[in-house]
Amino acid sequence: MKMNEEKKNDIVEETTTPTESSTSNENAESTTRRHPKWLVPAIAAGAAVVLVGAGFGGWHAYTTHELNAAKTACAQAGENVREAANAYNLVVNGDASDASGIKADQVKDTKTVDALSKVLKETAPEYEGCVADGKDGLDAATLKLNSQAKWYESHEKSLTEAVKAVNASKAAKTLEIAKNALSKRLDEAAKLLKDSDGKVQDNATREALAKAIDAGNKLKGGKESSKLDEARKTLESAVKGVNDSIAAKTKADEEAAATAAQAAAAAQAQAQTRTRSNSYSNTNYRYRGNGNGGNSARNPSTSSSPTPTPQPPTSSNDGFDTCFVTPTDGSPAIEVPCN
Repeated sequence: MKMNEEKKNDIVEETTTPTESSTSNENAESTTRRHPKWLVPAIAAGAAVVLVGAGFGGWHAYTTHELNAAKTACAQAGENVREAANAYNLVVNGDASDASGIKADQVKDTKTVDALSKVLKETAPEYEGCVADGKDGLDAATLKLNSQAKWYESHEKSLTEAVKAVNASKAAKTLEIAKNALSKRLDEAAKLLKDSDGKVQDNATREALAKAIDAGNKLKGGKESSKLDEARKTLESAVKGVNDSIAAKTKADEEAAATAAQAAAAAQAQAQTRTRSNSYSNTNYRYRGNGNGGNSARNPSTSSSPTPTPQPPTSSNDGFDTCFVTPTDGSPAIEVPCN
C-alpha cells in the first residue's frame, strides 16, 4: 500500500509539474523523436563512405591525368625524333651523298674525306615509338626518344660540318690547279709573243695575245678558280691564233719560194737553150748522109781547121741528110739533121 502511494505521489508530482516545465519536456521529447540515437552513427558512416568515394575519385582523376600527360609527352618526343631524323636523312641523301663522291686526289687535305666517311658509317638509332601502356613505360619511352632526337640533331650538325670541310678542301685544290695552269700558260704565251715577232701573217694576232697576257697577269692572284680558268682559256685561244698565223705565213713563204724556184729553173732552161742554139750555128763540117755512107763536104772557110773528119751513120737508111756540127767550146761534134 505504501508503494502504491509512492507511485501515486510520483504521478501526482509528474502531473502537478508546472505548465512551463511540461511544455519544455514535450519539446524535448519531440526533439528526441526527430533525432533518434541510431541516426548519428549512420550519418558518420555515410560521411566516411562519401570521403572514401571522393578520395577514390580524386585518385582516379589524378592517375588518369598523369597517364594522359605521359602519353602526350611521349607523342611529342616521338614527333621530335621524326623531325630530327628527317633533317639528318636530308643531309645524308643530299649534300653528304654528293660530297662522298669526291676522291682524295681532288682535295687539298685528304683528312676531310676520311672524316666524312667516318661520320657516314655511324649507325642511326632505331625508332621504337610509344608502345608502352602505363605511365612508367611511357616515361621511359619518352626519355629514350628524347635521347634519339639529340643523336640525330648532333649528327646532323657534325655531318654538315664534314661536308663543308670536304667541299672547301676541294675548292682549295681546284683553285691551286687553276693558278698553276694559268701561270704556265702565261710563261708560254710570253715566250711565243717574243719569238713570233715578224713571223706572223697577221700581226693583229700578236696584239690579241699581248692583251690576253696582261689580263691573265692581273687575275693570276685571284681567289675564284672560274675566273682563272676563263683567263687561261682566253690566253690559249690567243696563243692558237698566233700559231695559226705563223703557220699561214710559213706556208705562204714556202709557196712563194717554190714559185720563185720554178721561175728560176725555167729561166735557166731557157738560157741553156739559147746558148746551145748559138753554139750550133757555128758549123765547121757538114755531112750529107744517104743511108749508104754518102759524101761529106768541108766548109771552105774552115778547111784548114784540124777538126776530126766526121763519120756518117752506118745504121740509118732513111734518106735524110744529117750534118755534124762542132761547138765552139771545143766539145765533140754532134750529128744533127741538116736544115
